[in-house]
Amino acid sequence: MTEVSSIVKKQKKLFKAGKTMTHTFRNHQLQKLKDMLIRHESEIYDALKQDLNKSSYEVLMTELGFLYNEIDETMKHLKSWMAPEKVKSPTSHKGAKSLIYKQPYGVTLIISPWNYPLHLALAPLIGAVAGGNTAVIKPSEFTTNTSQLIEKMVKETFEEKYITVIQGEKEVSEALLDEPFDYIFFTGSTQVGKAVMEKASKQLIPITLELGGKSPCIVDSDAKIQIAARRIAWGKLINAGQTCVAPDYLLIHQSIKVKFIDALKKEIELMYSENPIENDDFTKIINDQHFNRLIRSLDGENVIYGGQSDQSKLKINPTLIDDVNWDSPIMQEEIFGPLLPLLTFDQLDEVVEHLEQARNPLALYYFSENIQKQDWVIKNLSFGGACINDTIMHLGNNNLPFGGIGTSGIGSYHGVYSFETFTHRKSVVKQTTAFDLSFRYPHSKIAEKVLTKIFKK
Repeated sequence: MTEVSSIVKKQKKLFKAGKTMTHTFRNHQLQKLKDMLIRHESEIYDALKQDLNKSSYEVLMTELGFLYNEIDETMKHLKSWMAPEKVKSPTSHKGAKSLIYKQPYGVTLIISPWNYPLHLALAPLIGAVAGGNTAVIKPSEFTTNTSQLIEKMVKETFEEKYITVIQGEKEVSEALLDEPFDYIFFTGSTQVGKAVMEKASKQLIPITLELGGKSPCIVDSDAKIQIAARRIAWGKLINAGQTCVAPDYLLIHQSIKVKFIDALKKEIELMYSENPIENDDFTKIINDQHFNRLIRSLDGENVIYGGQSDQSKLKINPTLIDDVNWDSPIMQEEIFGPLLPLLTFDQLDEVVEHLEQARNPLALYYFSENIQKQDWVIKNLSFGGACINDTIMHLGNNNLPFGGIGTSGIGSYHGVYSFETFTHRKSVVKQTTAFDLSFRYPHSKIAEKVLTKIFKK
């Protein structure tokens, strides 16, 4: 891994030279990033079609559109984000100015997953560039076409000593994690996230982990059934369920279960036809390994809708599974596919016990018209982020921080929160020399009296 070490050294040299520190430089690089995406837009659509069979709608909705918005928002506000923040100084600091400066970390490593291979490689990069860092991107080896395109685009747009892409499998990631990076940003599974965090801890490298988990979708008795069914079908089946914030399982109030299931089936068919396997706009499963994992998880389960599959196309029809419990195999890990288990409840406080089985999910969705119940869910349940009467849309608002809690992640990003993730808030006191307050020194006769007055007021 001599090449890896060489690149890291070159980037450290560039960073130490101070080239990335100015607003002009960072803004110019963000514009280059946007121009790069525009220039290669047709290739991006083709690569994502080949890797995941993504429709042009999904590419624009979940990959390119988000990146364009994020770049525009960052460029619009970057100067104000970079500016030192003046904060109040206490009486004991009379004559001083207290400020917070935004310091780049330095050389950053971005490890991205396969499910949104463009979006999740470049969204963190926007924050890294805005924060004044350099970056090494390690894209997923599972999305060959998109990863190769990212490498090609970055290589022709940026100097290797500033931003570069390094491809490879597990051993390449391990070699990268042995390098003395200044910050690591990882998106992927909880299991791999633990290994990344262990590696980072050996060098005390600060880290962001964007993971996942079993995100519940709760449908209460007073939910508007048709709207809830439509929004849940949409959120679950984008990218064939291969989304870290997809509804992982349904908790339906017993009184509306039959009506809701009927409505959900109709909405699925309206979006993807009665046989989505034959629908060219329905995303495929990433590879045979994940396809087989999903098929195995259906063994012995009560499939009440869907379940058909075609391994030659790597597609599985949207599938509803009834009569599951927390001992069922399908409830043991994040599903990451178009399979949706159904559980029921009678009283809202029952959902607390369900969420204890898979604590701190990345997302939570609650459908109800009752404001008091909505507030109860928000205040009493732990999750990374949520939507009330919707799914996934919180991710698309770059004014909101996106991230998990505990097993679903550490840290957050999007918009200003990406800038904050990739910068250290450096505290500085600028003290006056025009005068010197004697009470701060131990030989002062009035020190104790003045300090008592200051601190016990």
